[in-house]
Amino acid sequence: MLIHLIAAARPNFMKIAPLYHALEKEPWAEPIIVHTGQHYDLNMSDVFFQDLELPEPHIHLGVGSGTHAEQTGQVMIAYEKIAHEAKPDLVIVVGDVNSTVACTLAASKITYTKPPNPTNPNNPINPTNPINPTNPNRPFVAHLEAGLRSFDRTMPEEINRLVTDALADILWTPSVDGDENLMNEGVPLEKIQRVGNIMIDSLEMMRGRIEDVEIYKNYGLGRGGYGLVTLHRPSNVDNPEMLTLLCQMLQRIGKKLPLLFPVHPRTRKCLENTGLYEQLNNCDGITLTEPLNYVNFMNLVFNCRAAITDSGGIQEETTYLGIPCLTLRPNTERPITIKQGTNQLCSIDNLEEILNSILSGRGKIGSVPPLWDGQTATRIVRSIRRYVL
Repeated sequence: MLIHLIAAARPNFMKIAPLYHALEKEPWAEPIIVHTGQHYDLNMSDVFFQDLELPEPHIHLGVGSGTHAEQTGQVMIAYEKIAHEAKPDLVIVVGDVNSTVACTLAASKITYTKPPNPTNPNNPINPTNPINPTNPNRPFVAHLEAGLRSFDRTMPEEINRLVTDALADILWTPSVDGDENLMNEGVPLEKIQRVGNIMIDSLEMMRGRIEDVEIYKNYGLGRGGYGLVTLHRPSNVDNPEMLTLLCQMLQRIGKKLPLLFPVHPRTRKCLENTGLYEQLNNCDGITLTEPLNYVNFMNLVFNCRAAITDSGGIQEETTYLGIPCLTLRPNTERPITIKQGTNQLCSIDNLEEILNSILSGRGKIGSVPPLWDGQTATRIVRSIRRYVL
């Protein structure tokens, strides 16, 4: 079975790695990594393949930056050509970036004659599976991390999630809220399978190396003695007034808790355009760094006192690790991390107060959601056998 694993941005790489390794062990599977190139900075892409012990991408579409329409359109055009030539049996998309929805759209519309199934020449696709596509001459499409919803359609990622889940044949959810969201949208129950959180597989797969590097010591910091900051969402960094308020808040926090801030390329550009980069860089209590590879970054997560972020993945990782997470957003597509985990939604108005509670030992205590156990890739392989073979 020819299986395309679509990767575009850093979180995608972390999600495909455990699945690639699990599929590579199966005699019936030929996993192929398709790197769209949506993120092409070395620290944001290629280094992650090295850390996660992945081979160089088998296929590289070479799509760089651009508007949402430009990225989506270019990935659709490039991937359609690849799919027509390669004729994959299964296309696995992950997360919610533009490449996710673009490859879903392309794969859903492709029509080609597949070679016969060697185990059953009369049935190129298993006719007894519960989600046999209407058009048997196209690949199955599976969405890993399906069902997540912020219910905020001003977020481009929310549009990507909605469209991808509407078109995909198999929907692998990380938690019960994902199941509920899909059922509320009328998705047939037979398409939905809760498999757990693939990000935890990556974390556990790399735990030994993550714990060994102790990168926080390079910045003169001790275990549990600093806060980790990541900010990149347009709503936080694109507006100069909002960005100024955020920087002023970080400077106040840095006086009582040292902050380590790996700066996303988008954020750095916004900081430099407003003259705030130098201001932060010269501030006592704040250390700015370049984007870090997965192992080094996760070592900082493992050992921080709290995370201040607008990222999705860190909300999950901190919940799994029992580390307080303050999410600078009005909503999240991962509410399980709030309902059950250590995550709290914050604004400029209340973040410092919540952080003070954490520093005084009165922070939120959470628990790990079911199936966040490092075995998600194994369950996905079983799901593929059930649905497609």
